[in-house]
Amino acid sequence: MYRKFLEYLEKELFGKFNDLRSRPIPAGLEANVSNRKKNQTTIQSWCYECAELRKIRYTYIDAGTTAQVFNSVIYPSYRYDIPLLGIDLLSFGKNKILIVLDFQPLFQEESYLAKYIEPMRALREKYNDLAQNLEMKFYDANQYFSKYLLFAKTDAETVQTKFFEAYKDYISLYWQMLDQAETLQTEAEIQKIVKAQKDYDQYSAERDPASGLFNSYFGHEWSEKFLYEFLFENAVPLAVPATTR
Repeated sequence: MYRKFLEYLEKELFGKFNDLRSRPIPAGLEANVSNRKKNQTTIQSWCYECAELRKIRYTYIDAGTTAQVFNSVIYPSYRYDIPLLGIDLLSFGKNKILIVLDFQPLFQEESYLAKYIEPMRALREKYNDLAQNLEMKFYDANQYFSKYLLFAKTDAETVQTKFFEAYKDYISLYWQMLDQAETLQTEAEIQKIVKAQKDYDQYSAERDPASGLFNSYFGHEWSEKFLYEFLFENAVPLAVPATTR
């Protein structure tokens, strides 16, 4: 269902960044196959880096008509303070389809939001029906999300038409933002971004509802490694309290 979204992102990446190169994925996490449920389920991931983007990761889960998931996060170089680009497209059967697309701010200061989030306003207004103000069950909507995100329950036809156009427009705007970004000059500024991206990973790993999906198909051990060694590699697993006897 979401293959053309993956292919479009790849085409953009390889067309724009001449120095794009593969970024290692820990052995055993780049792909997996499960026969736990009625349909065979495959998961495959890709990861790249270049001078401007320190980590570009995306994952596709294909469980046939049962589930289709495309997830991606793009992390800028620590030399830039621009938001992350987050993409989450999920369908479970024909009638449960959820799309999320956002420039995920590292900070919530007004000056930061004015600089990096306000440029999204026109696109959000253009695609306002794809922003349904749904409740976030697992996340704080005021942390690592912008007020101009696209977040909607929709149908397959809308995904393939209007949302695909929105997807292309948001990616184009993100490239513009990256092109215009000013390089941070001091070590203190850079370390602030290092910490902010690390905090993002920690926050996300602790709350990501996809961990339950991974568990159901691929088991707890593989899923924990996938979550903490690939998706959010700068996060630290929460300590499990010792069982008292």
